Amino acid sequence: MAVDTRASSDLDLFADEVLRDPYPYFADLREQGPVVRLDTVGVYAVTRYEAIREVLADWESFSSDTVAFNDRMNEVLVGTTLTTDPPDHQKLREVLTENLAPRALRKLKGDIESKADTMVADLVARGSFDAMDDLARALPLAVVADLIGVRGTARENILRWGAAAFDCLGPDNARTRAAFPLAGELFEWAHTARAEDLTEGSMGRAIFEAADRGEIPYENCGMIIHQYIAAGMDTTIAAIGNAVRLFAEHPDQFDLVRDDPGLIPAALNEVLRYEAPVHAFGRRATRDVEIARTPVPAGSQVAVLFGAGNRDPRHYEDPDTFSLRRNPVDHLSFGYGVHSCAGQGLARLEASAVLGALARHVRRYTIGEPVRLLGNMTRSLDRLPVVGIEPA
Repeated sequence: MAVDTRASSDLDLFADEVLRDPYPYFADLREQGPVVRLDTVGVYAVTRYEAIREVLADWESFSSDTVAFNDRMNEVLVGTTLTTDPPDHQKLREVLTENLAPRALRKLKGDIESKADTMVADLVARGSFDAMDDLARALPLAVVADLIGVRGTARENILRWGAAAFDCLGPDNARTRAAFPLAGELFEWAHTARAEDLTEGSMGRAIFEAADRGEIPYENCGMIIHQYIAAGMDTTIAAIGNAVRLFAEHPDQFDLVRDDPGLIPAALNEVLRYEAPVHAFGRRATRDVEIARTPVPAGSQVAVLFGAGNRDPRHYEDPDTFSLRRNPVDHLSFGYGVHSCAGQGLARLEASAVLGALARHVRRYTIGEPVRLLGNMTRSLDRLPVVGIEPA
């Protein structure tokens, strides 16, 4: 039987003060209950680890057709893997992930590691740099643009487009409204791009080739390319920037990685748990349903709070401490279930390459004051000055 507590809050999940440091607010919401009605934005926030896993695992009760928190963007995303549930989801995902499967990524590993190593070596030689522009943004741009086959003016705009596309997933606030024109440029380019506009042998070309074989409709090609750019850049940028900051702030943890590079996967898992790159994602209750024995009416918008679940003390001991020894392989930052992040293998490869390069080239580094990027959906930094480096 459901326990109808109907916990509610007037918290604006997308207010500046929440985006700057959401964790005290997440802690308050968790204590109110596993599900809390946020009256300001009209959603049911899922706050605890087990409840979040429950929602993500049940795509039949919690549809992904409303991942955004505004109707306009949910309409734009129709036809992407993000908003398509099974059985159609699988066909689209197979095309999206064909070049992101472990076998394909093994071929990319050496090139990505070489790019990261060269970047880090050059930055160490420089002595100071901005870790966001010069590393966290630079590597994913080089990797993803090359993989998709983006060239010309589109390549010059890809970072701006990707950031705007994420902001457009928020509610109808000032950030969302400001982002729509830029996101529209990405949408227009992706939907008018032809196979010959993309580099031969690229993932982008492969999408059109799948349509040629009849595996997907041609009208889905632009949506898949759109998703590569919109979802394949900013979360990785956030994760790399967060990793650089956390290891500067916790040099004892960086020493563990330097002494044993085999700990890099565990280190990345802890970075992703401690700072979830995605603030919240939406789901729609397809029926009257219970989440952790709390009733949620059919048609309700649900907000999955990954960062709240990742710091739930019911699941992780001492969750506000950054410690790579815990190796949280079950963190929520890549989602769970059929809609788990399709590009997580590539994101891991890029972030791990950066951590490996730092461990090889740097003994210790110090940072200045980080500048937080206030985005509706991505928990990231805008600036991260590295002001001192002791080479390895």
